[in-house]
Amino acid sequence: MDATVLPLTTERMDDLATVINPRRNPKHCWCLAYRLTGREAQALATDDTGAREARMRDLAAGHPAPGLVAYRDGEPVGWVGIGPRRTLPRLARSRVIPTVDDVPVWSVFCLVVRTGFRRQGVTAQLLEAYPVEPVPGRRVNQSFAYVGTTGMFERAGYVRVRETSSTSDGLVRWLMRKDLSGPG
Repeated sequence: MDATVLPLTTERMDDLATVINPRRNPKHCWCLAYRLTGREAQALATDDTGAREARMRDLAAGHPAPGLVAYRDGEPVGWVGIGPRRTLPRLARSRVIPTVDDVPVWSVFCLVVRTGFRRQGVTAQLLEAYPVEPVPGRRVNQSFAYVGTTGMFERAGYVRVRETSSTSDGLVRWLMRKDLSGPG
């Protein structure tokens, strides 16, 4: 399935609503659970005035985007909530999902694909990386290694999707994905 994946902006809020379908459940979380402190989440849980949607709209107006929306033929079909772990209060302090080390990682904490579009590769297209392909015998310059290497991503379970025309330090970058949807 070919999808276009774009960052959530205030202009795309209706598209996010189409994917997560808060109309079916007025108390839907709007993908805020990890973004708020426990106290903030509890306060919003009892609010039916649209405060959760307004909070997500504020996040969508900022930088970085709070997530990505996938489109198929212009129709919103998927969502991934992401963010730097350190900026996600409930995740950063979680005892059940502990921080492994001090590496400043981004976390994927919400994946939603609309009914009717599942099992068509949407999730895999929401999880992408663009590492470089090292040349045998040539060390990757540390100033350009911020994109990672294909071997590093392959060891983490990512697969090569296609070579890109982008380079870093003259090395080819690959589009790589890791499908977290799993069997079943």
